[in-house]
Amino acid sequence: MTREQILTAIRAHLADELEVDPASIGEATRFREDLEADSLDLYTLVQELEDSYGVKISDDQATRILTVGQAVEFVLASGLGEAGGDWGPPAPPAQGAVPIANSTLSPAAGDD
Repeated sequence: MTREQILTAIRAHLADELEVDPASIGEATRFREDLEADSLDLYTLVQELEDSYGVKISDDQATRILTVGQAVEFVLASGLGEAGGDWGPPAPPAQGAVPIANSTLSPAAGDD
């Protein structure tokens, strides 16, 4: 899957779960501040990511994923390649990426 496909799937899940307009959800969208997601909403998203993409997200890692873009990056860095859903080794970290356990998350736009 491509980055855009993963973003589209996460956007659709959040729009359905939180009853918001999918067009209002971008990579810089923050779960708590912008979408007003509570702990249960975030738990549901983590479960959806694990079930849909076969990634495992520890509690510590989940607390560090603050934006939609970071969630997309986590899925990609966890081994879902951009070549049509091909599973393989994680992509190299993006410049400025912040290490999270065995994965990396790139800072959200505007966080520099």
